[in-house]
Amino acid sequence: MATNFNMENLYDLDMERAILSSIISDNDVLGEIYDIIEANDFYLSGHSDIYRAMIACLNSDSPIATTFLKNKLGDKYNDTIMADVIGTNSIVDITRYAKELKEKSVKRGLVKIAQQMPGKVNEDKYARDMVDEISADLYSLVDGENGGVIRQSNEIIYNVVEYIKKQAELDVKGMVGLDTGFRDLNERTNGFKRGDLIIIAARPGMGKTALCLNFISHVLNQNLGVVFFSLEMPAEQIMMRMLSAKTSIPLQDIINPNMTDDQLSRLNDACGQMAEKMFFVHDSGYVNIHQVRTQLRKLKATHPEISLCVIDYIGLMMSTSNYNERHLQIAEISRGLKLLARELDMPIIALSQLNRSLESRANKRPMLSDLRESGAIEQDADMILFVYRDEVYKEQEEKEKEQQAKIDGKEISGSTFKRSSEEKAEIIIGKNRNGEPGIVNVVFQSRFTRFVDPIPKPSEMTEFSG
Repeated sequence: MATNFNMENLYDLDMERAILSSIISDNDVLGEIYDIIEANDFYLSGHSDIYRAMIACLNSDSPIATTFLKNKLGDKYNDTIMADVIGTNSIVDITRYAKELKEKSVKRGLVKIAQQMPGKVNEDKYARDMVDEISADLYSLVDGENGGVIRQSNEIIYNVVEYIKKQAELDVKGMVGLDTGFRDLNERTNGFKRGDLIIIAARPGMGKTALCLNFISHVLNQNLGVVFFSLEMPAEQIMMRMLSAKTSIPLQDIINPNMTDDQLSRLNDACGQMAEKMFFVHDSGYVNIHQVRTQLRKLKATHPEISLCVIDYIGLMMSTSNYNERHLQIAEISRGLKLLARELDMPIIALSQLNRSLESRANKRPMLSDLRESGAIEQDADMILFVYRDEVYKEQEEKEKEQQAKIDGKEISGSTFKRSSEEKAEIIIGKNRNGEPGIVNVVFQSRFTRFVDPIPKPSEMTEFSG
């Protein structure tokens, strides 16, 4: 018995126009639906063409506006269809509409496969081959272009051999990933590897942002590009911190400003050098995983030398899911960042806070269980680095003693604790998927907001140089 399908329930032209209109009204929403729908999910071919043109504008860093869409469409531009799109009201919850559009597209695909099945049965093929073909068609409906591929060993071996050849040509032997700028950290980790998600976690005030800016500066000095998503600090403050670390001019003297002629000259030179670097900062207080993905794809397509992305910090990222529990939202974000690192074949560093409970311990060095909000961060991360400075807690303890003395009515002659200009600090490798955990000793220079390698002792210098 033949089955009649009601195709009118399997498409909604008003919905299609509303989605396209919303993208024109707010270009950023394209990032929210980029991974949900493809051009072929639109029922009207003219709508599919417009969506492809929108993707082309996105990848070429052009505004998604009528003029630019017309140029991208060329002969496929249709005045009537475009006028209908522009004349449609935009929608608020575009993600929900995009998912509904995908649902209708998948159902239309199922109808098409069902209609083709009688013809396939009459073909002169084995039944098993027909089942395989139909199965592939069915899976392609939901997997789309992101279903992954199965690769044979000869292709994998070829890639491994090419990788080994490239490694043999590197100046820094033993380095697999990006040079971190720290001797012992490089030795323990072999650098930040492509496709890795790296978490840098610490309690507030430990200097995790400063450490990331050190990493960024070193990558920029290798003539590579960096994208920094700053959810806490404006781009100008970030740049001032980097200039302080680069010039050895105290940060406060740059902010005030209070500099000598020599310092002004050094700062001017450093500004000229930084202006030529491939450094991009997104300093909005709001960003979600779709926006990060969209911006990175655009920048990477335009500037292939971009080799590192840093997000400060993961706890401030917004979720695009309907989960109410924050730990589930963080799990979605961390998984999205890991997949994005693999897709773009570059390391992504994300900063994270630690639970306050660790401060109740006698030994306040952080552990993996101290990661805030989600165990998924530990699962998704390829490397987890903790920043620890003992003097931060010593100063805190001294202040608590002084406050208690005031409460008790005791005289305070003055603080006995004096913070050193160069503090001993530790980068604790809590997780290292391709190596061993451990502790890397560094020095924090607070005036310049930078971490540096400790100066080797004479015996170490002799051993190292040999």
